[in-house]
Amino acid sequence: MVSKSQIKLITSLQQKKFRQEHQLFIAEGVKVIQELLLSNFVLEHLFVTQELFSEVDTKQKTVITETELKKISCLSTPNNCLALFKIPIQKTTKSSGLIIALDDIRDPGNMGTIIRLCDWFGIEQIVCSEQTVDAYNPKVVQATMGSISRVSITYTNLSKYLSRQSIEIFGTFMDGKNVYKESLPKDGVLVLGNEANGISKDVEKLITSKLAIPRFGDLQKAESLNVATATAIFLSEFKRFS
Repeated sequence: MVSKSQIKLITSLQQKKFRQEHQLFIAEGVKVIQELLLSNFVLEHLFVTQELFSEVDTKQKTVITETELKKISCLSTPNNCLALFKIPIQKTTKSSGLIIALDDIRDPGNMGTIIRLCDWFGIEQIVCSEQTVDAYNPKVVQATMGSISRVSITYTNLSKYLSRQSIEIFGTFMDGKNVYKESLPKDGVLVLGNEANGISKDVEKLITSKLAIPRFGDLQKAESLNVATATAIFLSEFKRFS
């Protein structure tokens, strides 16, 4: 059985301010929870509607009804399990390898997909502007399918962070150099901008190389690519040279 105080806590975690206050986030679904249990993330509590995750101590697991799960779930169609995990302490960023920098990414689905792409392409670090959507938003966590446990994510003043870098800083623009014709380094920062407005002016000043994905269609009418789609293409090109 889930108590009223637990329901209040869990539903409050759908908001960023309460996630920060309690330093907890929600994960739902067997796949996502299993990935997090196998990682360094610390489980706070697990709620299940059937016998799952036998490896979890019974003191940290509560069997609830489907009706109770609906009360605490963030999903329109709840799965059969929901877990609370502690938000990890931000790690110190390194200045080696390819680092992804997100400048005001707002859509949770895009954020989650970018995290998953970084996991796929072996990118260990994502540095986010303070305005970028919270990585521990339930929709972001869901979209990562567990990849959030394998990618280090840091929030900071992006302009200050970039100004301290000694490695090359790449930015994604419509009028940049053709990414397919560039020789790309192993170390660098790749900045991806807001879905509607692109990279902010303050950040643009710090970029040393502008890159673009050329349009190949005969009509050349497509305005832009979805930021997550663009991320996949850029990461594929960078990794082709590593």
